[in-house]
Amino acid sequence: MATEPQLIHLIAFLSGYLLGSIPFGLVLTRLARMGDIREIGSGNIGATNVLRTGNKPLALATLLLDSGKGAVAALILLNLDPLAGLIAGGAAILGHNFPIWLKFKGGKGVATTLGMLIAVAWQVGLGACVTWLFTAIVFRYSSLAALVALSASPFYAWWLIGPEVTVLAALLAILSIIRHHENVTRLLKGEESKIGGKKD
Repeated sequence: MATEPQLIHLIAFLSGYLLGSIPFGLVLTRLARMGDIREIGSGNIGATNVLRTGNKPLALATLLLDSGKGAVAALILLNLDPLAGLIAGGAAILGHNFPIWLKFKGGKGVATTLGMLIAVAWQVGLGACVTWLFTAIVFRYSSLAALVALSASPFYAWWLIGPEVTVLAALLAILSIIRHHENVTRLLKGEESKIGGKKD
């Protein structure tokens, strides 16, 4: 039989995954009668692609909700068990990337990851957000900003917090690189869409 900590960790994973699986970008664009976000721009369900619809308030709402679900998942369990908080936050990111409701075809988890990092280690999350913002302003590529920010987060965690958050941040950075492999190819070819750009 599972021990109490194991049961808490299992509940943390399942609850985090289910919360993270809510595709807010898809839900909001449908409620706004803007069609299926998966058929617009890059086909991604995240805030950057919602921005390509030209609806900035909707993109902002998607950003806040996607980041919020990572933060909420972690915070609900964090006070009960620190490790459970990390598990729930990580599971929320997996849920966003691989939602059961969309046949496991979801987003890339950047906003959800940043929200989770702010919840479990605000210094690391803030550092990653500032890195994302600086890179985005200079180069105007959301994908590049995400890759730089999340790749930097393990170093921020090692410097500011400790090993547990560092390991989690490193795993999430690797996941982000894998999820952005098509963006990396387009960046190298000079074909990546810039922030605010619409589908040709």
